[in-house]
Amino acid sequence: MADLPSSIDHDAWRQTHLGRLLGHAMRRFDERVLSLMAHDAEVPLALSNLAARAQVSAAHIHITRHLSRDGSRLTELAERAGMTKQAMGTLVDQCEAWGLVTREPDPLDARARRVMFTADGLAWLEAFRTAVAQAESEFRASVGDEIATVVTIGLEAYAAA
Repeated sequence: MADLPSSIDHDAWRQTHLGRLLGHAMRRFDERVLSLMAHDAEVPLALSNLAARAQVSAAHIHITRHLSRDGSRLTELAERAGMTKQAMGTLVDQCEAWGLVTREPDPLDARARRVMFTADGLAWLEAFRTAVAQAESEFRASVGDEIATVVTIGLEAYAAA
């Protein structure tokens, strides 16, 4: 009878499978982006204070990632972020209270509302762009340009499938 692997070896895959590694990497990346934004002098003070106190989470970043500069309907925003309309509505409510976004009438449909960046929200978006570029640069420095390029190409191919 062949030796069976110990339960530790048998369960090791749960700590090192691709999904878990991607999840850890994404959390680390988002935390770094928020940290950079918290210390960005161009970010409105109230917003950088929220980021510094960890009041802004990766979930709030969904709005930053997915809201069009021309505004988006809540249903569009939720769909792009892969969230329910209700969950996105809660995030939009918080971001509206913080002054990142506002809800305005949709010029194409009087019954609908569009979520729009405020001037502070646009400053936040620019700080997000800068922080993402810095975090990507740090990733490249950490793993090397060749590996970073392979990871990027691989993730783009996987996401497109």
